[in-house]
Formats: sequence, C-alpha cells, structure tokens
Amino acid sequence: MASPSAPRRPSPRQQRARIAQRLQRAAGQLTTAATTRMEEEMEWFRQLSAEDRSWIGLIVESGIQTFLTWYRDPDGSPALATDVFGAAPRALTGVVSLHQTVELVRLTIEVVEASVDDIVGPDDAPGVRDSVIRYAREVAFATAEVYARAAEMRGAWDARLEALLVDAVLRAEADETLISRASAVGWRGGGDVAVVLGRAEAERGTVVDDVRRAARGLGLEVLGAVQGDRLVVVVGGIQGDGDGNLHAAAACVAAHCGPGPVVVGPAVESLGRAHVSARGAVAGLRAAPGWPGAPRPVASEDLLPERALSGDGHARRRLVEEIFDPLVAAGGGLLETLTAYADHGGSVEGSGRALFVHANTVRYRLRRIAELTGLAPADPRDLYTLRVALTLGRLARVERT
Repeated sequence: MASPSAPRRPSPRQQRARIAQRLQRAAGQLTTAATTRMEEEMEWFRQLSAEDRSWIGLIVESGIQTFLTWYRDPDGSPALATDVFGAAPRALTGVVSLHQTVELVRLTIEVVEASVDDIVGPDDAPGVRDSVIRYAREVAFATAEVYARAAEMRGAWDARLEALLVDAVLRAEADETLISRASAVGWRGGGDVAVVLGRAEAERGTVVDDVRRAARGLGLEVLGAVQGDRLVVVVGGIQGDGDGNLHAAAACVAAHCGPGPVVVGPAVESLGRAHVSARGAVAGLRAAPGWPGAPRPVASEDLLPERALSGDGHARRRLVEEIFDPLVAAGGGLLETLTAYADHGGSVEGSGRALFVHANTVRYRLRRIAELTGLAPADPRDLYTLRVALTLGRLARVERT
C-alpha cells in the first residue's frame, strides 16, 4: 500500500502572496492609524489646511499600496517617486518641507512595524519587517528625488523670472508689478540701486550665482542675467552717500566678469528707478573702448566725453548744461581762459600771454573753473572732458540761434 505523499510546501512567491493578502485587508486600518498618529504627534500637520492633510493621507495610502505591490514582487522596480508621490500636487513640496516628509515616512513605517504581528502572525512578522526596512530605504531615495526635482524646477523658474526682471529694467519697462515680482525671487529692497555691466565668460554658467554669493557677503542683493556675452547685474542695498560704496558694489561684480571694461551706472533710490542707472551703464559700456586706460570698474559718469562722441544725447546735454552753460553764466573770462589753457598745452604762462593777463589771474580763473564744474583743468582727463564740453556747447549755441 503506497504511503500518502507529504503536503507540498508553498513556494516563496506563494507565501508572499498569502501574506500580502493579509496586509491588503489591513491597508485601510494602517492608513487610518498613521494619519491618527500624525494628528496626535505632529503640530505642523494639524496646522495644515484640510485639503493638504487629505493629500498627505493619499500619499500614505499610496505608499502602503506600493509596498504591497513591491512585496509581492521584490524583484520588480516600481517608480516609487511616481507611484507614491504622483497623486499629490507639485505645490505640496512648498507646503511640507523635506524634513517634515521624512517624519511622515518614519511614522508610517513605525505604524506598519507595530502592526505586523497582529496582521500576519509572529512567524511571518520578521520577514515582513525586513521587507519594510528595505522598502523604507527606497522611499527615502524617492523622497529626495521628488524634492530635488522640485528645487530644480523652482530654481529654473526663478532664473527665468530674474532674467525677465533684468530685461524690464534695461528696457525701462518698470511698472507697479516689478517690485512684487522681484520680491518673489528674494529681493528685499532698501538702500540705493545701481546697474553694472561687463562681459560674461562663456564657460562660467554659474556666474550670476557666484556674484550673488559675493554680494551677500557685503550685505548687498542682486538680480542678474547673462544676455549674449554681456553680464547684467542690478545691485541693491548700497548704503550711504558717496562714491566709495557704489565703487565697492561695482568691484564685487567686476571680480566675476570676463576681460574688458566693467561699467556701473549712477546710484538711484529704488528698483523702480533702476532703468536710469541702466541707461547710463549701457551707454558707458558702448563708449568704454574710447578710453582704453579707464579704471575697472568705471562709473558711467566718468565716460561722459566718450558717450557724447558715440552719440549719447543724454551725455551731450549733461556736458553742455553742467559745464559749458555754468562757465558762460559765470563770465569773468573763464571760458576764454579755459580755451587758451587747452590750446597752449596746459601752460599757465602761455595762456597769460595769449590773454594779456598775469599768470596768477590765469591760476585764479582755473580754480574758479574747478569749483564750478568739479573738474580740474590741470588733470589731463578732466581737461579732455572740459574740451569736449566746450566743443559741444559751442555747437549747441549755434543750433539755438
């Protein structure tokens, strides 16, 4: 008589399927237990809106369901970032921090581990716990991926918005929305604002971030963009009066520019007026090759002669109104003395002989010219500026008549 055959032992896959069925029946209970503990133990969770809490509940439920799918077939590789977090809106990453999400994952795992004995029995519980630990590691990587992707997208959006803001400043298209949009990318305001232009090095794709870090160390804030081969930086938070602070802000940007001139426009009182600074900086950068020995950075105000010669109408008017017209109005032979001084190569004695006056009279008039214009005729650069202003003023006088 044949002995009865021994019962066939279930395969590992069949055992997993059986255990997964038990876990499946308890999935709703596990989700409820996890969300209940969140309500009890996490104050920040209680402060969320009902909609955000419901989304987190869906994430917990999805995470448990994905675990069950993975447990049945551990050799499979589900896209956890999509399967667990795919249902939640992208904006949720801006409501719940990465640290808080890690807390949610940890608490959910604790709930599952604490319930395993009652759900599958003490014999199968150790194997399920090992699987939970492995799954938790995968979820941790998926969580990091979700937040990294969200941060990358926010960074790309901020960069595009920042570039649009810089373009609006250059185009003088500032309106009431400019400040609110700037605040969205971290602009705080306060202090004066100036625009700095220089050459962008093609191989340095992070130049704006480099400038931002350096500026932050000086208590400054920036909006920056690369336009072709040109680096455009709007610098804010410039404190105090005087050119020293403006030069320090411009030098901070110049340190990260490529070879060639770096020009800073005049400081203005707010971001809404930054287009005035931008206009001077753009005109200055265009005219800067006319002064090879210019300092780096150079103020657009110091490039007025080159700007005027390159066709900048604002620079022409300023030279006439701030230099030529005051000299004409002052009288006392100042205009004639300046002309003679320039024509005689800066010779006081030669100017005196040409004007039939004493050399001391020439010196006195030169001092008066410096007081009225802020430019010293004895300085070669200042004398060049004065000569250009005289020429433009005479041409303007002819046009007026």
